[in-house]
Formats: sequence, structure tokens, C-alpha cells
Amino acid sequence: MITIIQIVSSIFSHVGDMFSNVCDIFSYDFMCNAFIAGTMAAIVSAIMGYFMVLRAQAFASHALSHIGFAGAAGAGLIGLSPPAGQLGLTLIAAICMGGMGERAAKSDVAIGVTLAFSLGLGILFLYFYSNYAGHAMSILFGDLLSVSHALLKTMFYYSVISLLGLVFLAKPLLFATLEPELAEAKGVSLHLISILFLVLVSIAITEASQVVGILLVFALLIGPAASAICCTQTFWRGLGLSILFGLIIVWLGIFLTYFTNWPASFWISTLSFISYLMCKFLGTKI
Repeated sequence: MITIIQIVSSIFSHVGDMFSNVCDIFSYDFMCNAFIAGTMAAIVSAIMGYFMVLRAQAFASHALSHIGFAGAAGAGLIGLSPPAGQLGLTLIAAICMGGMGERAAKSDVAIGVTLAFSLGLGILFLYFYSNYAGHAMSILFGDLLSVSHALLKTMFYYSVISLLGLVFLAKPLLFATLEPELAEAKGVSLHLISILFLVLVSIAITEASQVVGILLVFALLIGPAASAICCTQTFWRGLGLSILFGLIIVWLGIFLTYFTNWPASFWISTLSFISYLMCKFLGTKI
């Protein structure tokens, strides 16, 4: 009996220690900022990503994130805010890609070449301003644990703008996504819808890259959405699952970063990959 009591007491002691360690996370200001920033990025990325997967524009989002690197590096070179430069160039690219309409979906080679050129341009900007190289690593791979209060405000504005924009665009966007021929016959401008949507995606990419970096933003934008689509064919369930997967991936990634001291972007991208594999091969449609 004493042995059983000791075992139970030991288990509760370990559980108590773990709970205490988890609670300690929120006593640090930088960890609270990380959770707030991660939550905003996860929600916006999951929603935008779900529409992107439905519209078969996953590669376009990948290209936009890389193009933004040149904008961020160029902005640093001339003394402007890197997120502002990233957003500016990404918006220009989004308008161009959206204006191409269906041709953009069939121009993977052209987009790929443009993507490579943008990365090269960004590297050239870093060459001219070597003092910016340290911050460039943060842009490329993210630095979730160093999110400042000022950046939180910027991310909040990005979130509000992109989500409000999507609310107004949602009905014609969904119509154009699921029934493009019928939508066009009803007078819906597919080109305009595509441009406006990619503009909103640009804002979401700029926000999410503050968390996982430009090179890994694909993990937050596409991973949760792809996992959700593997689990259901219902639109609203899929959208809800995409948000849920995004939140779980980010939150768990932050916890693992705290306990292992490994980069948050690594954990987020890894968890995104694992969740997709599990939903793809083990998930059932609901």
C-alpha cells in the first residue's frame, strides 16, 4: 500500500512540476508576445491558405513569400522598415500575378524563374549592406521569441486588414473558386477577384513571415489547410479544421521551443509536415 501511495504521489509530483513549468512560460514577456504573434499569424495564414489550396495556388504563395525577401532586403538597404519593403514588393507581385488570371496557374516556369531572380536580388542587397545580414537571418527564418510590442501592433493591423478584406470578398471569391465558369457568366470578374485575393494573401504572408520567416512561411500558409482538406470535403468544417491545425502547430511549436531551445521555425515547419502526413494517410473524412 505504501508503495502504491508513493508511486501515485510521485506521478502527481511530476505532473505538478510540468504544470508549474508550463505556467512559468507565461511569466516571461517575450513568451507572451510569441504566443500572441503566433496566434494572429496562425489564424490569418490558415484562413488564407485554405482558399489558396482550394484555388490550387500553393506555388503562387510560395513565390510571393520569396519575392518579399528582395523587398525586405532592399528596404533595409535604403533605411526603410523591412516589413514595409516586403509588403510593398509582394503587393506589386500579387497584382501582376492576379492580373495574369488563369495564365499564372499555368506559368510555373515563369514564376519559378522570377522567384529565383528575387532571391538573387535580395542577396545582392545584402552584399551592399553587410551590416544588415544579421537581421536578414530573422527575415529568412523567423525569430518568434524576439517579437516586440511594436511588431505586435503591426501584425494586429495586418490581421484586421486581411480578415476584413476577406469578409467582404468571401462570397464572390468562393463562387469564383468553386464554379469559375458560372461565376464569370454571372458577371463576376475573375481577374479582379484574383488580384484582390492575392493582395490579401500578400498581407498574410508579410505577417506570417514575422513568425516563421520568409523561407518557411509556406508551412503556416499551406500545411494546416492541406491537412484540413485531407480530413473533410465540407467547406466550413475544412476552414475550421485549418484554423485549429494552425493554432495547435504554432502553440505546440512555441512550447517545444521553450523546453528544447531549438528554433521555433523548425518546430512549426516540422509539426506542419507531421500533421499533413497523419491526415493524409491516417485521417478519415468527416
